[in-house]
Amino acid sequence: MSKKRGLSVEEKRSKMLEIFFEKKDVFQLKDLEKIAPKEKGITSMSVKDVLQSLVDDAMVDSERIGTSNYFWAFPSKALHSRKRKLETLESQLTEAKQKKRSLEQSVEKAKVGRQDTEERSKLAEELALLRKKRDQLKADLEKYKECDPDVIEEIRQTNKMAKDAANRWTDNIFSVKSWAKKKFGFEESKIDKTFGIPEEFDYID
Repeated sequence: MSKKRGLSVEEKRSKMLEIFFEKKDVFQLKDLEKIAPKEKGITSMSVKDVLQSLVDDAMVDSERIGTSNYFWAFPSKALHSRKRKLETLESQLTEAKQKKRSLEQSVEKAKVGRQDTEERSKLAEELALLRKKRDQLKADLEKYKECDPDVIEEIRQTNKMAKDAANRWTDNIFSVKSWAKKKFGFEESKIDKTFGIPEEFDYID
């Protein structure tokens, strides 16, 4: 024999509401925890959660009086609640339909002038050719950039700065060599060999 299937959450909520509608009374949680398992098959462990979900959805009213919480719900409230929910859904549906129509109109407007006509195809080909030509011209311009007077002048200035810097270091090396010869009596060839200075080392013209 197969095991009996338990109630789903929605079935529990529905049966819990039946208790309120049938008895038309005000209850405390402990009352419902006794009634629900016996009369509706809702386990006492799940009564609190089911009840709270109905309160959260405004389908059951609750009020704290002293140290106790009381719960009640009447068929008229459920009807009004469903009616409000239906009105909300209908409003959302109307809004969604209007948005859909607006999007469809925007799409139709966007299509204007974009039909695949012979003239449009011809213009598209011309545009592709012009873009290709532009890319080729940019490549040529980059190739001949070194002939640009401004670029040449910039290279000349950079070379001059490098040359001046190299000659300053050459001057410093000659000064150190002169100082070493006077201070320690070293021969110039020995200094060059010790510090790896080539024989042809000199200023850059």
